[in-house]
Amino acid sequence: MLDDSGWSCQHFSSLSGTEVYELLQLRSAVFVVEQNCVYLDPDGLDAAAWHVAYRENGKVLAYQRCLPPGTSYDSESSIGRVIVDPAQRGRDLGRELVRRGIDFNLKNWPDREILIGAQAYLQRFYESLGFVVCSEPYMEDGISHIYMTHASAQ
Repeated sequence: MLDDSGWSCQHFSSLSGTEVYELLQLRSAVFVVEQNCVYLDPDGLDAAAWHVAYRENGKVLAYQRCLPPGTSYDSESSIGRVIVDPAQRGRDLGRELVRRGIDFNLKNWPDREILIGAQAYLQRFYESLGFVVCSEPYMEDGISHIYMTHASAQ
């Protein structure tokens, strides 16, 4: 459901084909084309996820998915595919997006940690939102990543 502010949070089962296409198009534009990373983005997890998006004038400008415990990781919930349209960066949409994801996960799975696999260059950004590093760097699809957990679970 889209609220008056342009934000929506929908389970995959309630997304239209057009909405799924728009989300996958933005994800491909950034994660595959901009980051020059060839990988299979539709990884089988979207159907279990809640999809948080921000739209202006009908266009998706920011997006992430919130995953229930046991989907990406054994017992933790997660947020992932965090993305802001390149032309919209610098507006703090990413910060608001991740805040909304954290709030959603803590509300729906309050007894579970939030674990993310973050691109390492975004460590300070995620730390500013309450995440702490919990692993050594590792390579995924040619990009350095780190696991981080939300401080609410500490």
